[in-house]
Amino acid sequence: MKKQILISIFILFLGVTTLHAQNNKFTIHGEIKGMTSGSLFFGYTDNHEKYLKKTIPVEHGKFKLEGMISEPTNVFLCLDSTINRMDDPNLTNFWIEATDMHLEITLGAFKQFKLSGSKTNDEEQELNRQQAPIREEMQPLTEAYMAEKDHEKAAAIREQFEPYNERMEVITDEFIRTHTDSYLSPYLMRFRLMSLPVDQVESAYNHWTERVKNSRSGKEIAEEIKKLKQGSPGSPAIMFSRKDINDKMFNLEELKGKKYVILDFWASWCIPCRKGNPHLKALHEKYAPLGLEIVCIASDDSSPDRWRQAVEQDGIGHFHHVLSGMKHTATGYDKSEDIGEWYGIHTLPTKILIDKNGNIIARYGGGGEPHENLDQKLIEIFGK
Repeated sequence: MKKQILISIFILFLGVTTLHAQNNKFTIHGEIKGMTSGSLFFGYTDNHEKYLKKTIPVEHGKFKLEGMISEPTNVFLCLDSTINRMDDPNLTNFWIEATDMHLEITLGAFKQFKLSGSKTNDEEQELNRQQAPIREEMQPLTEAYMAEKDHEKAAAIREQFEPYNERMEVITDEFIRTHTDSYLSPYLMRFRLMSLPVDQVESAYNHWTERVKNSRSGKEIAEEIKKLKQGSPGSPAIMFSRKDINDKMFNLEELKGKKYVILDFWASWCIPCRKGNPHLKALHEKYAPLGLEIVCIASDDSSPDRWRQAVEQDGIGHFHHVLSGMKHTATGYDKSEDIGEWYGIHTLPTKILIDKNGNIIARYGGGGEPHENLDQKLIEIFGK
């Protein structure tokens, strides 16, 4: 009797396992116009969280991709594996789900693909349709930006994108708010959290369904919320000790109880950061005698010579200067000692204001108040 029960349980387990595997399987039946033979290159994350790169043959203008995924997944498709420009006409990306799907593409126009069978991709396409008129309006500006070779002139053009981006962000935020069970919502939030206050990000997260919270992007957002909170008003500042630009040890802890501190997250290649340095110098000149210190944390770990050159050119050597601490590895980046990562820094410049007790009292830039509000805050603190 016991043996029969064990066999029954084993058979049931096998059935559940097989069903789960079937539920994770996807198949793309594809057709490509303008190409009868050759290969296509696909990249996606499988159900074991491994990023796969697959070369799929094209025969008589048709191809087939199969695999296993644990959730709706974004797939990159290109004609040549060496393509690295997102504007290449033979590169695109789309969302797949664990089901049978049909894909139609045209050589030289991959971005005009047609995919049926993926609800998540349908959602993204609808979002793109809503934003399309705005992108069309900004097309002349986009073309001018792409053609401009001068770094500073290109940056000036990019600043003109802002009104258009703000209009598209309104549409994105509305999608995130109303699609609480869409895997696309946390994926979109990965880009929006760069400029949203932490309470707005957390509010959106709290309204998502459990399966969306437990998605890859959902888990990433949960981690980012923690980091943003660590770098937002009401939290104690994370102390750090680093070698400074003069190869001497700087310890933030030593300023605690003595000074107000501005942590300025910047980089030598960040034009808005560099443009803001004269004003930062003026603030230091005005408030340093009253107890203000400025600590500049540069995202120039891979280019320390440019960092030193920028500090000298901008005349800010009298501030404290350290590198953020992100390291390049054979497989990507090691952010375990990255100060910017600890404070939830996603955009430059971002400034964190710390009081004498070592507590964060304001954040300016990414996820915080406008930079212009810093002046008024310092007037409130120092009375002038």
